[in-house]
Amino acid sequence: MATRKETRSLWLERASQLPESPGVYLMKDAEGVVVYVGKAKSLRARVRQYFQEGTSDYRAFIGLLDGLLADLETVVTRTEKEALLVEREMIRRYEPRFNIIWRDDKQYLCLRVDTSHEFPWVQVVRHLGQDGAHYYGPFHSASAARKTLRVVNRHFQLRTCRDSVLYNRTRPCLEHQIGRCPAPCVLEIDRAKYKENVDDVLMFLDGKGEALADKVRSRMWGAAERTDYEVAAHYRDQLRAIEKTLEKQKVALNDHSDQDVFGLYREGDDLGVAIVEVRGGRVENVTSQLFEKVTLEDEAFLETVILQRYAGGPDQRGLPPPDVLLLPRPIEADQILAELLSEQRGKKVIVYHPQRGDRAELLRLAEENAEHGFHEQQKKTGALERTLTGLKEKLGLRRFPGRMECYDISNLQGSEIVGSQVVFEGALPAKDRYRHYRVKTTAGQDDFGALYEVLSRRLKRGLVDQDLPDLLVIDGGKGQLNAAKAAMKDLGVEGIDLISLAKSRTVGTDEADRPEHSPERVFLPGAKDPIVLRQTSAELLLLARIRDEAHRFAITYQRKLRQKARLASPLDEIPGIGPGKRRALLAHLGSLKRVKEAGLSELLGVPGLGQKAAEAVYLTFHPDAKEDDFSHGSG
Repeated sequence: MATRKETRSLWLERASQLPESPGVYLMKDAEGVVVYVGKAKSLRARVRQYFQEGTSDYRAFIGLLDGLLADLETVVTRTEKEALLVEREMIRRYEPRFNIIWRDDKQYLCLRVDTSHEFPWVQVVRHLGQDGAHYYGPFHSASAARKTLRVVNRHFQLRTCRDSVLYNRTRPCLEHQIGRCPAPCVLEIDRAKYKENVDDVLMFLDGKGEALADKVRSRMWGAAERTDYEVAAHYRDQLRAIEKTLEKQKVALNDHSDQDVFGLYREGDDLGVAIVEVRGGRVENVTSQLFEKVTLEDEAFLETVILQRYAGGPDQRGLPPPDVLLLPRPIEADQILAELLSEQRGKKVIVYHPQRGDRAELLRLAEENAEHGFHEQQKKTGALERTLTGLKEKLGLRRFPGRMECYDISNLQGSEIVGSQVVFEGALPAKDRYRHYRVKTTAGQDDFGALYEVLSRRLKRGLVDQDLPDLLVIDGGKGQLNAAKAAMKDLGVEGIDLISLAKSRTVGTDEADRPEHSPERVFLPGAKDPIVLRQTSAELLLLARIRDEAHRFAITYQRKLRQKARLASPLDEIPGIGPGKRRALLAHLGSLKRVKEAGLSELLGVPGLGQKAAEAVYLTFHPDAKEDDFSHGSG
């Protein structure tokens, strides 16, 4: 049986015979099943990367290729654009196990209003028809479509029943009884008024909310002047609903372009994507999705998501591309994607990665939503609980780590020593339980002593309140672990688990002079050697996340204290000079230097200062002056 080195040598030889032209490669297993499809600018160079020693490609399936890959098929194309198209078709055809498949179990929802009907109404449909009706959407989430429908049905008094019900009812339904439908099914109604309601709905769905609000406001005041207060109240409620909708549509940009903004959040092999949909310059919707065991790099993942979202994946029809796509990472094929989407749309589409300005702010919003959606989906799928269970098993913990607290010490050359307490409950941050500590009894750069003090204070309070965590996580190595262990022993704290997490560090360089790093290590009390978890495992990533959060929280607090110390003014030390008088002095005289140089007469001219305060300021900066010389108001 060939060794791993021999197997890779054979594949390298085969790769060297591939052309240097663009194309697509299909990796197959022993049964001829396609397990991965990729594209390349140069087939030879790209395929070689999989089998070279020291490859920078850390995707999970790369390590499986030696025992999995049995055959390699290539398709040569004339351009990268063609390669992108062929790759999409191959993924659609074979649905390889190591490619991302952007699946959806339904078509996107649309709202439909057929104004040619005797009594138009708002329907939810999944297909855009060519029947002359008005279509709105597609909405990229069912909740967004139904939320809009709820506002329409509640405030615009159109029927909600189907034609089969409309023409066969014998008495009004509950919607009529609560004032949401005029009941055209059985009652003679004002058809002009119904048409007015339909026109209002069309304006609302067209995004002409401000113009509609003006119309409704005018009707409200008109009804009030006629003392028709019941009608005025109806228009008032309608106006509030419109204004509330307008408030939620945060103004995103001044250019009013339609944009889709992509955000990514990754933890190991799991990846969350959020898409912020901006229409007419306003944020209209945000969708998010969790992908587990993602083997693609971020760049390839983005390409796949974009192609399947707009060109269509295995289970869905593609959406129309907007004017602009904003990406969280620069990708090599951005111009090719833009060209493809422009051809599909029949109008120019821009694809790029902004680094500053309003669009960069939108990207940050998308990234925040990706992280939030990631953890929300993890909760729904039980992934967080599985991670905590895995942590308990792999570290041999006595308790399920439902509540974890992490501690870090930060100091700047021995000054402003602070500690941080960060709490995770159910593997998610519980920020209302975060705490800062100013170290009081430890001086100098003694992190062990500072940690002992911080933990002692925390554990004393926890014993009194009977409020202790399941797991204590310490940022550091054996020294920090022993300091924490000593604090627990001295206070008699038992029954909770304790670990420390040591950061990865540079240990040398490889043959290409690139830095090599040690793995992150977990230290346990009483264990000689640390535990090394898989570096991309969910368990280690969770520990690293809480450790990094504790470090961030400590650094932020220390910076705040340093800034406060820098901003402290000598004026704060003067009796009778509070924040208001300090501001008045600086505003009137312009600077602290001018305050120091000012004579008593100048100080007396400061609004609101007064004789006694002016003398106190003058004596502070002129200590040789005699108080008796000016106590009667002389300058």
